Amino acid sequence: MGKMISELLVEDMTAEERERAERVESILPTLRERATATDKQGEFNPDNVKLLADAGLLGLVVPKEYGGLGGGLRDWAAACFAIGTVCPSTGLAYFFHNTSASRGTLALSALKEGLFNDEEAPQVQAFAEKVLYTMGRDAKWLANYASESVKSEHSAITITTQAEKVDGGWILNGEKSFGCATGVADQYLVTAALKGINDASALSTFIVDRDAKGTRGRIEWDAMGMRGTATEGLVLEDVFVSDENALGIPGAFARSCQMSRSSFVGNQVAASVIYMGGAVAAYQSAVKLMKDKKFVDTGKPVGTGPYQQQIIGEMYANLQTALLWARRQIQIESSEPPMVSKDEVVKFWRTCKGQIAEHSFQVAIAALKCAGTSGTMFSTPYSRALRDLAMGLVQAFPAEKGRLDTASLVIEGEEQNAFGKG
Repeated sequence: MGKMISELLVEDMTAEERERAERVESILPTLRERATATDKQGEFNPDNVKLLADAGLLGLVVPKEYGGLGGGLRDWAAACFAIGTVCPSTGLAYFFHNTSASRGTLALSALKEGLFNDEEAPQVQAFAEKVLYTMGRDAKWLANYASESVKSEHSAITITTQAEKVDGGWILNGEKSFGCATGVADQYLVTAALKGINDASALSTFIVDRDAKGTRGRIEWDAMGMRGTATEGLVLEDVFVSDENALGIPGAFARSCQMSRSSFVGNQVAASVIYMGGAVAAYQSAVKLMKDKKFVDTGKPVGTGPYQQQIIGEMYANLQTALLWARRQIQIESSEPPMVSKDEVVKFWRTCKGQIAEHSFQVAIAALKCAGTSGTMFSTPYSRALRDLAMGLVQAFPAEKGRLDTASLVIEGEEQNAFGKG
């Protein structure tokens, strides 16, 4: 039985994890064929939604009772990593789709732990199951919108998008700065604050149809990398959401997030490993080039030269360092029973994200050096890797911010509040 690319990250897959990973492996050739055009055109390829749906992968991390594959963080990270080796743009959009499942699974876990009273429980149950059935049984793509351009000094996420109660539902107004698959996903999962509440209990979740009146993209996505993600954000202008598509219970979002093994909703390492997948692809391309290309005078591979070997050694070291950080984060965030406290998981993650991003980017730089001038053409794997991996340096929080946060946690000994200080 051959080794899959995802096993470079998750080395000890169970039989069920391997079966799920084989589904991912089966679509990689098609994603690879489409990747260059996706990058060049700067557009999300909607055919990739059907590709993932037909493979059953839109329900990868959805429990089996809701029509999903029943995977966990290890599956999620392995899938995003593998897709990242062929098309990081699709990997990132797919990551955000999967984050939607947490709005269901965490809410159900909170219900089980008794964090909702008898009056709240039926609404929480119905909403959570709707999210999970949509992704699993119905194989629909959900785009997840939480981030906004407005930030506060004490919060990783500040929500200014507001939801106002009206007869039969809610009216949403606001602007989401980040979120993949705008105009492509079947539905949007939107985090908004309940009007009239000024603390973390205001955060609530709403399901918005893609073609709902009052919705539009915020910007035209024309970034230097991750170009095929449709990261246009979302503007909501008097968008009506029915009660059945809303979880407007004060404090429901925050209570659900208490069930996460890491900060906020957790599982963010599955995004970082997409960039590492890009680094693996760049490394493999560069090594192949160094083996195949020969010195004209001696006939030896160019990779035997001392300059080239120094670069190859740097690539290897940076790639292995990124892999070690990622494997450790996955281990402490998914182990059963938990091997470290939640505070330790958060502390490690704040530094881990930056380490993966920075070491992966260094691999891309070295690969470009191996390729030389010809590698700088826009459509080469070296150019694309450099552009895509640069995006990892700025996604969410930069490495410098993460290290500062870790230092604060080490000295002050308490987890930072992701929802602000009310």
